[in-house]
Amino acid sequence: MGLNESDLIKEPACQTNSFSNYLWSDPPDENKWADCVHCGMCLESCPTYEITGQEQHSPRGRVHLIKSVAEGKLEVNEHFMDPVFACLDCRACTTACPADVDVGGLIEEARGQIRQAMPLKGWKKAVSHLFLHSLFPHHNRLYTLGNVLKLYQKSGMQTFVRKTGLINIIPQHLAEMEAIMPEVKKPVRKKYKHEKVIKAKGETKSTVAFLTGCVMDVMFSEINEATINVLTRNGNDVMIPQNQTCCGALHVHAGDREMGRKLAKQNIEAFQHAEKVIVNSAGCGCMLKEYPELFREDPVWRQKAETFSNKVEDISKYLYDTGYKRPIAEIKARVVYHDACHLAHGQGIRDEPRSLLLDIPGVEMVEMANADRCCGSAGIYNITNPEMAKEVLDSKMKNVPKEAEMIVMGNPGCMLQMAMGVQRNGRNQKIVHTVQLLDWAYQKEDRLKEGEECL
Repeated sequence: MGLNESDLIKEPACQTNSFSNYLWSDPPDENKWADCVHCGMCLESCPTYEITGQEQHSPRGRVHLIKSVAEGKLEVNEHFMDPVFACLDCRACTTACPADVDVGGLIEEARGQIRQAMPLKGWKKAVSHLFLHSLFPHHNRLYTLGNVLKLYQKSGMQTFVRKTGLINIIPQHLAEMEAIMPEVKKPVRKKYKHEKVIKAKGETKSTVAFLTGCVMDVMFSEINEATINVLTRNGNDVMIPQNQTCCGALHVHAGDREMGRKLAKQNIEAFQHAEKVIVNSAGCGCMLKEYPELFREDPVWRQKAETFSNKVEDISKYLYDTGYKRPIAEIKARVVYHDACHLAHGQGIRDEPRSLLLDIPGVEMVEMANADRCCGSAGIYNITNPEMAKEVLDSKMKNVPKEAEMIVMGNPGCMLQMAMGVQRNGRNQKIVHTVQLLDWAYQKEDRLKEGEECL
């Protein structure tokens, strides 16, 4: 039984309104909640409300809570923190909202207030600092971790751990993630470290800069390589600024907006001379486009952030808008497309990747109900909220057609999560990034021209 809105603002008996309004800088923007009339149009779009049926786990419930704290009716405490951090930040509610209320922006701003009022302690603080401060922003440390994982995979240790059952000593959801871990290969940022520009194949039409990402370049370097191949194949010289860093999405999702701003400044400066910044990760692209929101209280950096964010383009939209070369080689595959939340809801990109796929000869698209429904990855939500993430994924997998041979998408977190869903349900569907399929078609086309492969 869900709670009513009045239940959300019941104050403890001993409460005084000493905690009136938000006490920290960069609070939730009241302009974002001003248009919310609590109509309920968002309810059916929300995965957590679908699962719990509780008002505080709905978009309008969370907006009401955030507003109530601003009005001094609630404190920033665990009762406020739980529903705010239980949000997937999938942005589906904003798509459904007639007034376009930016619930995702409010959630991230509220998390920033929570983390300042209620900082992490003990082992949670240590783990958070390890990953968000000591690892993700430092590509050389990430590459070292990648080498360790590569050794784990190649040395036989991975096989030993799995066959002996040692893998079972870690939590089940982490063991499931280990089972679908992709093969670690050389990062493209390291591969092209000494190349100022990766030249276009044929005539140069434009020059673009490429965000390689942090985890993306370690765990999914094949996708980065495919992105470079497709860009150069379509007349683009590609630059990879070596001083770029993590986009900061995971930090902002976790409420660490100060670190998010630090990383944003580094990226803005790293790409300041680029005309276009190409991204192949939906979550990273959405974060880069939202940099101006991190600098609402800093007009100088806000202007820089706006200039930067206007350059950012997802690879699928960039190819679609600039007239990519349609491949002639056939890739026979029945595919279904999953809309990554931060691509469909966050950036409004839906038709472009589907167009790329349909332009590949032999590709047959299978429709999926609720294709833009969250898979439960949501950054590291599947690690911090494994039970809720599992239920969201199970709901998603019910809609994935079994006849599809490949599940295609444009976000690495979704790829890992959907791979887990495939494994959990005993399927053998291949998880593929949109740009990979296009690159395979181009590669096959080259082999046909060289006579290495027959039609």
